[in-house]
Amino acid sequence: MSKFLSDVARTEFDTQVKLAYQGGSKLRDTVEYRSGVVGDTYKFRLMGKGQGHERTGSSSLVVPMDITHSLPSATLTNHEHPEYTDIFDQAEVNFDEKRKLTETIGKAMGRTEDQRILNAVIAGTYNTTATAGEGFDIAAGATGFTTEKLRQLRGYYDDLEVDEAVNIVVSGTGLQRLLANTETTSADFASVKALVNGEMDTFLGFKYITVGARRLEGGLGGSGLIAYAWAPNSVGLAAGDIEKSMSVDWVPERVSWLCNGMLKAGATIVDPEGTSRIAFA
Repeated sequence: MSKFLSDVARTEFDTQVKLAYQGGSKLRDTVEYRSGVVGDTYKFRLMGKGQGHERTGSSSLVVPMDITHSLPSATLTNHEHPEYTDIFDQAEVNFDEKRKLTETIGKAMGRTEDQRILNAVIAGTYNTTATAGEGFDIAAGATGFTTEKLRQLRGYYDDLEVDEAVNIVVSGTGLQRLLANTETTSADFASVKALVNGEMDTFLGFKYITVGARRLEGGLGGSGLIAYAWAPNSVGLAAGDIEKSMSVDWVPERVSWLCNGMLKAGATIVDPEGTSRIAFA
């Protein structure tokens, strides 16, 4: 087996893995994202609310609103996705095998990134009563993922005056339970896409993202009978300098190439009130 690999093959492999990584990650666009972080922690900034004051008279001293600031921290952890392979044992690379390997490594990296976000949200504190500094827990109502629970959630975010699109991350099982409700599949209430394709894009102003309950990384946990929702600026993801790094190295002891995708990332809840949990077991 030749231990020589052209720079062209290395560059192309690296590029393809990064493309697969971006395609395999589902949740990055749903959160506040910071890249190029140096060190093992990143402090997001949460600015509190301000309330104005009635002016007391001419030339009177202004009264500051005393807006509070908090700095939720994301701890970045190192992850690797290595695989030994002999697909580079010739000057001409077997492109079919290389494509499969790039997709496998890239999608594994994307799921790892997703799991950092999910773990942070799952670890949050939720209350069935809207409470400052905590997420909202939708536990009332009938068993199942019902439109009534979505209406409660819609009212909660409307009371918060959230202007951005709120994302709901749900398992395939949970989404099918939602589709079992007439209001989500009837053309009188929902889009034809939900009725014909059995898919949900938006409903009641929420965007739906499906995460498989059988993900090796853990996914939503358990049997996937809990969904989570968050506004984009309520959760933060930070990535280090080695984000999306790839290495292809010759290992003489293995007489093989070692392909490794490396990722340094961490996530945290920035604004707890922007997060929600929906139980439907």
